[in-house]
Amino acid sequence: MSNVYEERATMIAAGELQSFGPFGREHCKNHPNAVNLQLRQLQPASELWSSDGAAGLVGSLQEVTLQEKKRECWLLRKGSSVDSDEMEYDEELYAAGNMVIWSKGSKSQASHVYKAFTVDSPVQQALWCNFGIPQKKKDEKEILEKTVCIVQSSCVNVHSVTGKDFISPLPFQVSNLWPTKFGLLLERCFEHTTVCFSVFREPLPTVFSMLHPLDEIAPVVCRPTGLFEAARVQYVSDSTMKIVFSNCEPSIVMTYDTVQCIHSVWALRKVTPDEQSTVLKCPEQVDTPQGLMPPSFLTTHLRNVSRMDSPGSPFHCHALHNQNRMTSSPGLHSRTHSPSISSMAALSRSHSPGMAAPSFSVAARFNMSYHSSSPRGHSFLPSPNSTANESVLVPEMEPIVPDLCIEQLWSETASSHREMSCQASKVFITSDLCENKYLCFLVESHQQLRCVKFIESNNPSQLIFASVATIPAKDAAPLQDIDAMLVLEANGSLVLYTGVTRVSKVFVPGLLSPTFSLSNHVTHLSTPMDSVSTPAKATGRHIGRLEEVAMPSPVSELRGSTKHHETSWLGDYTFQQSVPYIHALRDPVSSRVTLELSNGTMLRITIPEIATSEMVRKCLQAVRFILPKETAMKVLIKWYNIYNAPGGPSAHLEWNLFVTCFMTLMGYNTERLGWTRNDWDYMWCSDYHRQVVFRHACGAVSLESTDTSGCEESLSSTPALHLDPSAPLFPHIPALFYVLHLLYEELKLDELQRSGGRSLVGLLQQLARDLQLEEYIDLYWRDYPSFITTFKESCIIDQAQMEQMQRPSFLRAEPPCVFSWLSSCLRGEEVAPFPYLPGICERTKLLVLSYALYIIGDDNATSVDVNSNSYKLDSCPNILTMIFQLETEKCNPCFSSRPSCMKPDAPNESLAVKLVVWLTSEGFTLKDLESVPFGVALPIRDAIYQCREQPCSDWSEDVCLLIGRQDLTKQAHKVTVAKGKAVSAPATTEAEEEEVGMTDLNQDVISLIWSQDLRVHEARRLLQSSRPVRVSVVHLPEVSDHEYIEEKENKLLQLCQRTMALPVGRGLFTLFSYHPVPTEPLPVPKLNLTGRAPPQNTMVDLNSGNIDVPPNMTSWSSFHNGVAAGLKIAPASQVDSAWIAYNKPKSPELANEYAGFLMALGLNGHLTKLATLNIHDYLTKGHEMTSIGLLLGVSAAKLSTMDMSITRLLSIHIPALLPPTSTELDVPHNVQVAAVVGIGLVYQGTGHRHNAEVLLAEIGRPPGPEMEYCTDRESYSLAAGLALGMVCLGHGSNLIGMSDLNVPEQLYQYMVGGHRRTHAGINREKHKSPSYQIKEGDTINVDVTCPGATLALAMIYLKTNNRSIADWLKAPDTMFLLDFIKPEFLLLRTLARCIIMWDDILPNSEWVSSNVPQIIQENIGNPVVSEDLNMETLAQAHDYIIAGACMAVGFRFAGSANSDAFDCLYKFARSFMQCLTSATATVTGHYNLQTCLSMVLLALSMVMAGSGNLKVLQLCRFLHKRTSGEMNYGFHMAHHMALGLLFLGGGRYTLSTSNSAIAALLCALYPHFPAHSTDNRYHLQALRHLGVLAAEPRLLVPVDVDTLKPCYALLDVTYKETPWYEETTVELMAPTMLPELQLLKKVKVKGPRYWELSIDMSKGTQHLESILSRDGVLYVKLRAGQLPYKDDPRGWKSLLAPNVNNRNSEVRTFKVQTSWLSTAHVSPLVNKRDTLALFSAILYECVTQENPEMLPTYIAIDQAVRTLEQTEMCETFALWQMRLVLELCESRVLQHRLREGAQGRGLLLSSEFLPVMKNSADGTLDRWLTGDTVCTSVYLYCDTQFLSMGLYVPEHVFGCDN
Repeated sequence: MSNVYEERATMIAAGELQSFGPFGREHCKNHPNAVNLQLRQLQPASELWSSDGAAGLVGSLQEVTLQEKKRECWLLRKGSSVDSDEMEYDEELYAAGNMVIWSKGSKSQASHVYKAFTVDSPVQQALWCNFGIPQKKKDEKEILEKTVCIVQSSCVNVHSVTGKDFISPLPFQVSNLWPTKFGLLLERCFEHTTVCFSVFREPLPTVFSMLHPLDEIAPVVCRPTGLFEAARVQYVSDSTMKIVFSNCEPSIVMTYDTVQCIHSVWALRKVTPDEQSTVLKCPEQVDTPQGLMPPSFLTTHLRNVSRMDSPGSPFHCHALHNQNRMTSSPGLHSRTHSPSISSMAALSRSHSPGMAAPSFSVAARFNMSYHSSSPRGHSFLPSPNSTANESVLVPEMEPIVPDLCIEQLWSETASSHREMSCQASKVFITSDLCENKYLCFLVESHQQLRCVKFIESNNPSQLIFASVATIPAKDAAPLQDIDAMLVLEANGSLVLYTGVTRVSKVFVPGLLSPTFSLSNHVTHLSTPMDSVSTPAKATGRHIGRLEEVAMPSPVSELRGSTKHHETSWLGDYTFQQSVPYIHALRDPVSSRVTLELSNGTMLRITIPEIATSEMVRKCLQAVRFILPKETAMKVLIKWYNIYNAPGGPSAHLEWNLFVTCFMTLMGYNTERLGWTRNDWDYMWCSDYHRQVVFRHACGAVSLESTDTSGCEESLSSTPALHLDPSAPLFPHIPALFYVLHLLYEELKLDELQRSGGRSLVGLLQQLARDLQLEEYIDLYWRDYPSFITTFKESCIIDQAQMEQMQRPSFLRAEPPCVFSWLSSCLRGEEVAPFPYLPGICERTKLLVLSYALYIIGDDNATSVDVNSNSYKLDSCPNILTMIFQLETEKCNPCFSSRPSCMKPDAPNESLAVKLVVWLTSEGFTLKDLESVPFGVALPIRDAIYQCREQPCSDWSEDVCLLIGRQDLTKQAHKVTVAKGKAVSAPATTEAEEEEVGMTDLNQDVISLIWSQDLRVHEARRLLQSSRPVRVSVVHLPEVSDHEYIEEKENKLLQLCQRTMALPVGRGLFTLFSYHPVPTEPLPVPKLNLTGRAPPQNTMVDLNSGNIDVPPNMTSWSSFHNGVAAGLKIAPASQVDSAWIAYNKPKSPELANEYAGFLMALGLNGHLTKLATLNIHDYLTKGHEMTSIGLLLGVSAAKLSTMDMSITRLLSIHIPALLPPTSTELDVPHNVQVAAVVGIGLVYQGTGHRHNAEVLLAEIGRPPGPEMEYCTDRESYSLAAGLALGMVCLGHGSNLIGMSDLNVPEQLYQYMVGGHRRTHAGINREKHKSPSYQIKEGDTINVDVTCPGATLALAMIYLKTNNRSIADWLKAPDTMFLLDFIKPEFLLLRTLARCIIMWDDILPNSEWVSSNVPQIIQENIGNPVVSEDLNMETLAQAHDYIIAGACMAVGFRFAGSANSDAFDCLYKFARSFMQCLTSATATVTGHYNLQTCLSMVLLALSMVMAGSGNLKVLQLCRFLHKRTSGEMNYGFHMAHHMALGLLFLGGGRYTLSTSNSAIAALLCALYPHFPAHSTDNRYHLQALRHLGVLAAEPRLLVPVDVDTLKPCYALLDVTYKETPWYEETTVELMAPTMLPELQLLKKVKVKGPRYWELSIDMSKGTQHLESILSRDGVLYVKLRAGQLPYKDDPRGWKSLLAPNVNNRNSEVRTFKVQTSWLSTAHVSPLVNKRDTLALFSAILYECVTQENPEMLPTYIAIDQAVRTLEQTEMCETFALWQMRLVLELCESRVLQHRLREGAQGRGLLLSSEFLPVMKNSADGTLDRWLTGDTVCTSVYLYCDTQFLSMGLYVPEHVFGCDN
């Protein structure tokens, strides 16, 4: 028998034969330019094989010139797309002429073009490459950008899959590009005769790298390994070294030395800093040809030499396309260098190939002209007009830093026949079946494939190269998917190798193998298979008689030597002429390869896999794992040949063939084993037959005795069988048995693979019987009682043979049984480690560790010290690792401590969370859980259910998916809510909606927030400015028509003051509500300044000339209108530089509007995308408004960044920041003001010393010289004060490095006046000459400097509670001092004092009044007043101080909707309104009262921002209607700003009280509003929009995850404890505005209608901030049987009634999935009422408890009990699951939880259901014992025969207490 196991000549059949042609070739014919491509069609075969044989062939080849052959080339690779539906597809990159076609195709889908490119010059090479884009954060992985690179003579076009395009100019002629892990390697092209030398006769670098298309090309350095010297780092400058191969994983490069004829392998890696510094220093010795050259000389030389010959110059001859890239094989145009090209890559940036300055030009650095054939002779001087000295004198150019380094790993040993050796024509990496890796290179001159084995060491960059093996080969190709390679031998036959081990020949149907003579077998060509193979024939033919291996093709193998083959083949010339033979192999992808035939056609073949059945594949994995590598290789090859022999088995007989093969190799005579014998025996022994027989046997009680006697007879009558000890696997039988047993245990844990487990038991029980392992047989019989009756044969292994076997130590007498292990866990017993096979038994490992964590983890009584239990077994070649019952931390980095160290009462929730998080990290999903047996899965389901009840809001999407919380999954997925359609309450047309510009708010959310009324429509009506206003003037009889027209126009002019002020409020109302379409301009609503006069509705216009209209009246209102339109754009919108420019209006009158639009883009953060070039373009136009908008916009966009480019931009517009000697620039005053505020924004909160010093001086900037700085000085001084305050915002007395400036003292002086100090600034010269217009003398003009200084002090000391500074700001308490101060400055002082003393502000009228000095309080309401007191002064001071205090309350409680603050402010607002109408108004003055009322109204709106409060809306509407008298443009602006703040962002935004927000609000709400539309004297109007910077989204909108519609949900909001109140929980109905996030501790969605969800703020507010920034969408999930609050406000319609006994009417009303409803219609197994009642109860339970996934478990338990009652016990699998369920319910974990009373969440299964089922099972088992049924009789009989063990099945297996 020994010769049976010898290696024989075998053959396998290739499959899926089809002709092949590149898809790109066909596609190119349809190209519009196809006529000029001159794609030569290859001649048909009939013409090629002409009558004169060789002469015809040579003639044809002469026609196909090399140049033409190079025109077409293509690469194929395996597709690598994540989002594609296709599991497996091929990609082709085809290049011809100027075109590159990238196509995809698969088995199920025809090839189609993915991308096509046409370039300007012929394509020299096309390849895929991945470029890495490094991330800003160090710990983040760099993103791979997949690109295709197209090489032309002067540049490389790089196109990314994301749509980016780059053009990288090439600084020299390139011979080849190579894709690597890091980017591209470029090989410089040299002519054969010359070598490039620098001026110092040193060779220039030859290999360069490009890590990204935007990076410079850098030379590569190398670190060769020298024996006698330390490895030197040097540039790769050896022109004899050619790259022949590059690979990404592992990152290696193979080179060939053309002089020494040696191949070398190098590791490619990033260069280290040490190597960089070494190579950039000038070395001492430069004498050797490979020596290192001074890099500075190199760089200088490269940069100078290039001037003579740039890529675009006429001298540059692109000779590349005249040379053949494949020098070694000029005839084979299709040969590709790198089969393992990395996955596609892409990037883009447009460099032009010809760059201007050589110092900047990459092209200039490396371009050499010595190798180009130029028309004139070149000297070795760097350029025609320079000398060598000149080139040395440019050392200041920085050297080119190398990026990559190649480090030598291996070199060939020098060959003696050096002249014969040749460069490798093909290089690839392959692996064998035992996972050894080989680097193979084909040396065509020797017809050899050299395979170098390499091992990856611990250091991933270091590979250890071992032996070299040589295989005779004409060509070869790797087949990655099947760990093999296909070799074309010299005689033309195809042979399959795995690694260096020969597997078999490959038979291609339709192609004769050349090793067979032709004459005998021509007739048989069409029928290569004699007949269909049945299992019996397959067994007989392929294994049974291995001595006579019958070939499937009817040809016999010649047994000659290789040389004999060659001579006979090459000599047989007539055969060559008549039949095509295989000429080359190309394009290997997965297991497919293309055969190039000698007649020019190509065939694509597929090499079959090692196994198609998952079961066989797993068994082979286990076999490979346990056997020594050599033995495993032999077994796998033997199996491969038998399985894939032509005419081999069909798929469903694969398992039988495997068993036969396997047992034969173990030494069994499979023909004498009945269950492996033939077809009939196969059917006789099949599971189906056993079940049928067994069912009848169990049913027929009268036959019991005969059955058992038959069994006895069969056992005794079986002839003894023996094993062949010479079989290759005989010594390994015990180890193989054990790993197959572990595989069987793994299969038991997968419902989908369990049938495979049944098949495996047949083999296992045979082996166990023969190895005399009775415990194992017992286990198999208990699992499958049906096997007891069919078990008849055993083989006798004598003692001597037993000793020959290697019995491993891990093979214990007691079999590892995973169900028993889990059961012991649940019972709380001590458990031993459970073994598993890494990579094979992954589910065993996962479930055992899950139980270890969840069941044992919290029970200290059963936990054992891990160390006492952890042992590893090294008795087999591959270490068999064990799972220890507590060793969870080994595979889970999340577990910081071992469970044995846990506290005795660790909360079970934490264990559940740990388990779920860990399972997710292991890639475990709900789909996997469905295939876990129901009893085993129950603890995991329990953990999932707990986590579902109490989830954490910041879990990953995968965890949320596993616990079945779609709301959280959606939240983690970051999807914003779809915008609802506009609700058209007042009927409006689309055109009108466009005009109004306020229709982009989310109506669904608005209708939830304000569901009772139409307040939003009212606000929209008040703020619209696009329709004519109603001009209602009564025509009195005495008034002439002309005067009447004038009256109407005057009235219109008054109304226009209001219309022009509206956009400021509208911008706040529609804030961030619109996402623009990139292809459409932004719609800007019109500013309509016309009117309609009733009753005829005649048009009234201001342009009639009847009345005087101020010039430029609409310029600022247009600006505000542009800002309002721009502020609609949401920060998350897609806006780019092109779109911003696209919105630029054609007409100049819209320039102001566009200026406002630019400012708005800055406020919402989009202006950073505007190109710097465009910014400068706008500024150079000199349009004042555009400059203001742009400067403020870019400053706001770069808030607090200290951005230098923006600082330069602003400094040009501020004379104080320019050097004293700079040219005087004529900058408009308002632009200077904007630039000063811009400095404050860019440097906000930085405390920048220089800017603070300049701004401090600018507050008191005197007028002059001459006529400069005389007008509107107040606004400039205020701007400088605001900017200074912003720069030092909140720093207080901690102004580092500014003590010498005395900032507070200087500001105090500006505030109260005094002698002017001398300027220490750089512009002091300017201030020496006085102004010609204003004589101020040496004292400070307080009217100009006071507001700025006051606000600067307020901002510097904001919230510092610094009482000494606050006391400076107290209102004067004597009449004398009150006379010296403007009343409106008292407002500023009061406001400043209060916000410094932030914590003292209280929301009540007593506190507000306490700010009024005593002298005013005493006299203001007193009828008798002293003559010394000026009543007017006191009244004005009183009102302004009250207004200031009210403003302070507004700032303190901004956005809080605090009811106390609202009541307090509303009271003062009402009192001011009453004052306006009363007689006392004349004392204070209408203007002053109106100012104070406006400020209180603004304060009120700040507190109620975003809330849409009705009372405030009524005030705003009342003031909106007042257009006569003192009501000017500024007051209208204030009132409509208040209205805008009230509905900020359509109710989605509110105000923040951060320092930055308060600074922005102080700029925006400065209490001096413009008197008319062009007034900028005291305050620049553009600053009114800075309030947007204080807005923050705080609206939380619950969205139903099923309907994706906003809904109501109840929230519990918990406040943190503060000095003013204790920790408080408030119940809110969302959608609601949340308080400021830093005040909150927790936000929780409350039950019972929705699943609970809590967001804990103790971990940080980032998660909630991200939710609020994405439209505030919080996904919630409605519980079953509940209705939304909108449909059922009081909860009276809840459908959870207790009467769901009727079949399905109530079930339908639940909010459940359709799949559950089908259960309501389940047809009962026995048509009885109780079955129906049971299923109704189960369904009701599952639906109400929200665990529908438990339905299958309930049904499975019910079915298990029913099958038990019917005694159909073919297997005991379901009983095991029952037992695990019962044990879990009685386990300590659940008992403990029930005792704790965890809110009714004790059990997943109904507490009534389980006892019923347990009683049924107990009753059945009792009947088994008393009734003495067949199954127990047979089991006990066999038990006594074989095992002499008196164990009853029920007690041992089913755990019943009988």
